[in-house]
Amino acid sequence: MSVTLAENNRSPTRPGPCQDQDLLRAWTLFRTRPADDIDLKEGDQNATSNGCISHKKPSRNKVRLSDSEVRERRPENRQPSSRPKPGPSPTPSARSPHTPTPSTAPPIPALLAFPAPKKRIRNPHRRPRDRPPPAGRDGRIPLRFAGPSGDDHDDVMVPHHAYNRLGSGGTTPSPPASPRRSPRIHRRTSKSASGRALQAPRTLLQRLAWMVLSLLLRRQAIFLFAPLLYVAGMLFYMGTVSLEGVPRIISRPAPGSIYRSPQLYQRLRPDMDSDNSSDALAAVWRHPYKGGTWRPCINVTMNELPDSNGYIYVEANGGLNQQRTSICNAVAVAGYLNATLVIPNFHYHSIWRDPSKFKDIYDEEHFINTLKNDVRVVDKVPDFIMERFGHNMSNVHNFKIKAWSSIQYYKDAVLPKLIEEKFIRISPFANRLSFDAPSAVQHLRCLANFEALHFSNPIATLAEKLISRMKERSTDNNGRYIAVHLRFEEDMVAFSCCIFDGGEEEKQDMNAARERGWRGKFTKRGRVIRPGVIRMNGKCPLTPLEVGLMLRGMGFSNNTSIYLASGKIYKAEKTMAPLLEMFPLLQTKETLASPEELAPFKLEGLEASIVKHAST
Repeated sequence: MSVTLAENNRSPTRPGPCQDQDLLRAWTLFRTRPADDIDLKEGDQNATSNGCISHKKPSRNKVRLSDSEVRERRPENRQPSSRPKPGPSPTPSARSPHTPTPSTAPPIPALLAFPAPKKRIRNPHRRPRDRPPPAGRDGRIPLRFAGPSGDDHDDVMVPHHAYNRLGSGGTTPSPPASPRRSPRIHRRTSKSASGRALQAPRTLLQRLAWMVLSLLLRRQAIFLFAPLLYVAGMLFYMGTVSLEGVPRIISRPAPGSIYRSPQLYQRLRPDMDSDNSSDALAAVWRHPYKGGTWRPCINVTMNELPDSNGYIYVEANGGLNQQRTSICNAVAVAGYLNATLVIPNFHYHSIWRDPSKFKDIYDEEHFINTLKNDVRVVDKVPDFIMERFGHNMSNVHNFKIKAWSSIQYYKDAVLPKLIEEKFIRISPFANRLSFDAPSAVQHLRCLANFEALHFSNPIATLAEKLISRMKERSTDNNGRYIAVHLRFEEDMVAFSCCIFDGGEEEKQDMNAARERGWRGKFTKRGRVIRPGVIRMNGKCPLTPLEVGLMLRGMGFSNNTSIYLASGKIYKAEKTMAPLLEMFPLLQTKETLASPEELAPFKLEGLEASIVKHAST
């Protein structure tokens, strides 16, 4: 086969797009076949008027070479001197079939060379020469060619199926396909196992399902809403199903967190009424102290006291029991620091509203005389000391001591200030000393509680009358009775934050009592009150009903005499009724003493002192 180019088709200017493709194909053919197999002729019918080589199949009237001539013209069978010189080519009729066709066209490299570009343009995607360029997405591969100057031009993409030398595929390759609408969407026709394409759905239901499936596949973000759709579907389903057959989960309170003593009493009352044979009161005294008798463990000292380091003034707060504890702790601290104790002052509380002083409840003279060999006690601060502070107690340095502080803290923190100022005060002073103290400190506590603190004469006289009357009413038990201090006053119930069986009325009463007595202590931000947990921890006061159940459980029959020492019971008519049913012989100060005898002691503090003295 010969490739002919008309000489008059050579253009002095740069070839156009059509010429680029023809020249590239000619150059490819020139690189792959010997130069002698390429004949360039004038007036070739394959050359177009614009210099492009036609892609049509070459005509059959062209001179073709036989197989033997092709073998002779191959480089390995051709002599270098037998190459014909360029000149006018003879006519086809004068040419011998065994004679090579002379070429009159200029050399192929000169004909195919492009003019040197004015500016060298490098392709940023050019690859090194040692690696073949990869094929593009549309099936084309880049072809690199050089000009006469040796400069590399831009890579030109040509179809991967190059021009067929045998003439079987001479049609122009089709242009590349248009890009898809979205590179992420690949529309491929799925085929069944038999090789036939799946047909589109025809029914309305199939079309609807197909549209939903296509939407989900194209918009994958919809899968983010799948959990919400699932929950919505479950809620819709649960709303349409009846829950009558579904077992219900009942939240039950923890054992011991609810006040259930009234229900327990109703269940046990028949057994209590039928069983009255036990005599637990006699069994209480059946086993006396193993040492034989109870003896005081206090040894009175006769040593002289050293010079005092200063004066200590305390304010005892709380109820009668807390005030007594504060007095004993003040005696122990003053004796340990070698200080002079001023008679403690009782803090006036908004709940008890008790203006009583120390001498109204206790025998002040007996208190001072009993402690004179261990602790110096005075009823007031000397004037020369108060002159330093302008006779104003608020100018005296006040210590804010934490509850249950150790005696060592007093020695390290309080004693230096006491020596410097000669007068200090501690307020409040309830429960400000730890129980874990040296024996010398415990000795002072016991001395103050069992020896120094005696009630005043009016209180002691009335208390003796109440005791004698109780013995008279307990003749069936040889004058023996039980004294119970019932701590179920309104302030005690409110402070405990426990819930009983009073309902909403009880809740409102307790909230009001807490606000009157402690003003925001129980309603401050961050404080959580859990009555059930308080009850399970055993911190709720016993109701009169629970006290009666405990005594009957210990074996005391309903003919046991009981002296009830307490203040004003919260809702006494309701709460005291079960206790009176279990112990009909219950007595109080109001039932034992006349109103005239109680008139001088109408103050609540004095009444409580009388009750406590009678109970002891």
